[in-house]
Amino acid sequence: MAAQPPLTGFTVRDATAADIPALAELHVRTFRETHGGGPTAALREIQYREKFATTDGRWFCLVAEDPSGLLIGFAVGEPYNDDPDYRGELNKIYVLRTHHRRGVGRRLVCSVARRFATRGISSMLLFGDAKNPSNGFYERLGAERLFAGNGEFHGGYGWKELSQLINWASG
Repeated sequence: MAAQPPLTGFTVRDATAADIPALAELHVRTFRETHGGGPTAALREIQYREKFATTDGRWFCLVAEDPSGLLIGFAVGEPYNDDPDYRGELNKIYVLRTHHRRGVGRRLVCSVARRFATRGISSMLLFGDAKNPSNGFYERLGAERLFAGNGEFHGGYGWKELSQLINWASG
């Protein structure tokens, strides 16, 4: 897909409980665009209501919205404790296909990195699908492929240092 002009005027902000219905619909739509199938919006809404009901502050969700207030992408971050090289997990990131290659995904990833930095977390990883055509996006943002013990690539990417992403978020 050829690059489109950068999208201007969109914002990235913290998701709130008021966003849950739109976030659930966005999650379903973007998941289907990427993978096909998946849960219903009703199930996603239940899952998000449960997440937003937690008050421990461990996870966060950022949404990208266009100038009209329509949600066009989102990312979820949370601490990661299973690998000392990676302390944060970019748990989910999805952008509407019509907004790919317009700066939305990059801004979401950089915003997640910045949020982790404010929490004293200087590295992050994500687990994806090894066959996802968007994997090159992570590599262009400086992520390194993570390989299983047997040398296979299953779709994991990591940033051992988030400073470059944080600098992009500032610029």
